[in-house]
Amino acid sequence: MLSKKLDGPRGGQSFDSINKSYEHKQLNNEVRKTCDIFKMLRFLHIQMLTLVFKYGIYNKFQFQLAKLHIFIHCKQDNQVKLLHIESRKSRRRNSELEVLVDCDSDRETLKEVVQLLRKQTSIITMDSPDRFSTPADDLAEVPWFPKKISDLDKSACRVLMYGSDLDADHPGFKDNVYRKRRKYFADLATSYKHGEPIPRVEFTEEEVKTWGVVFRELNKLYPTHACREHLNNLPLLTQYCGYREDNIPQLEDVSNFLRERTGFTIRPVAGYLSPRDFLAGLAFRVFHCTQYVRHSSDPLYTPEPDTCHELLGHVPLLAEPSFAQFSQELGLASLGASDDAVQKLATCYFFTVEFGLCKQEGSLRAYGAGLLSSISELKHSLSGSAKIMPFEPNVTCKQECLITTFQDVYFVSESFEEAKFRMREFAKTVQRPFSLRYNPYTQSVCVLKNVPSINDVVEELRHELDIVGDALCRLSAHLGV
Repeated sequence: MLSKKLDGPRGGQSFDSINKSYEHKQLNNEVRKTCDIFKMLRFLHIQMLTLVFKYGIYNKFQFQLAKLHIFIHCKQDNQVKLLHIESRKSRRRNSELEVLVDCDSDRETLKEVVQLLRKQTSIITMDSPDRFSTPADDLAEVPWFPKKISDLDKSACRVLMYGSDLDADHPGFKDNVYRKRRKYFADLATSYKHGEPIPRVEFTEEEVKTWGVVFRELNKLYPTHACREHLNNLPLLTQYCGYREDNIPQLEDVSNFLRERTGFTIRPVAGYLSPRDFLAGLAFRVFHCTQYVRHSSDPLYTPEPDTCHELLGHVPLLAEPSFAQFSQELGLASLGASDDAVQKLATCYFFTVEFGLCKQEGSLRAYGAGLLSSISELKHSLSGSAKIMPFEPNVTCKQECLITTFQDVYFVSESFEEAKFRMREFAKTVQRPFSLRYNPYTQSVCVLKNVPSINDVVEELRHELDIVGDALCRLSAHLGV
């Protein structure tokens, strides 16, 4: 759970009011971006194949023959495109000339050409940008971040507040039985390691009763206050995870359900994590989730995220593919970012995933988990008296996050797709000397800091585009187009 406010804590996101004009505009933008990307890739490809051929040439006639020789080999079967040829005085001997050749080709063809030219020349060198990479000094200043999902074991126990220690104003501070119970949940979370099943808990009668009150009261509001995605996924959670008034779902069952739906998994946590550690989990599609229940003295209030907040607010949205992607992108943007950038991303997370509103079918609906797990604030946010502003990350990131009272302002998006687009653009402003790409097969992040690492991604993209192209051809043939 992220260290920020809550009356029933953190949450998911959702909405679906995507108008056609906006969708068309986004499509055009993506096409332009794709063209720009391929232009940059072509530049990298050309640079990587820059060769320097050093010939022992003693007169102009021999130089012309050397150029002709290179031209013939490079043009063979039209597999190599010559871009530029020039000569310069050799730095080894004044009596020699060097021939510089820029060409465009794949690696294998280039190797064949080089082998042919070695028979006619004394020295051949290849100037490849494989050695071009982010300076080591720049990387040395980057804050540590997990590279693979198991690295989360190193940060999941760094609880900032609560856990088994409660503040004096916490409802359960003077309840020794409750404090002992909290220690039990904290010990379960701190001993958990990646890959293990989440321990099943036998909840007490009092805990189930508290859950039941929250479950019943919130479900009265959901039909008129919750976003469409939340409403669609709640019945599935009832069917597959045992969401009922008289039953608290087990985190292991919920984690398995999410894994099949969106690739997200649950990891138990003892209390509040720092924004950096919490967002890092999202990068690997891991949601740090509390397992304890709020104090029974006031079932409709909690000063911290508890399992009612996590299961009723966040999980239904994490079961939505588009929201899951949005959450992961926020997490990826935080890895290796400065403290200031992480704080801005965390604030945007707070006012979207926790307290965000969206428009659906002409009405305002809540998709933030902090709202969807708090009866009082859910009513307030949609009462007509709350201050509402358009979601704009550059503005939202400066807004104060309130923990013990209602928010001063709530941010609304026209559609979920719009919110994702705005956050993606905002994430690009995060200053890092590299980019990252998540590998779902190894559940790790690839640091794109040099040409070879970027080339690996390009090869994967080519394969994916081949699949898309094949699908389009088959569809066209089927339709007779």
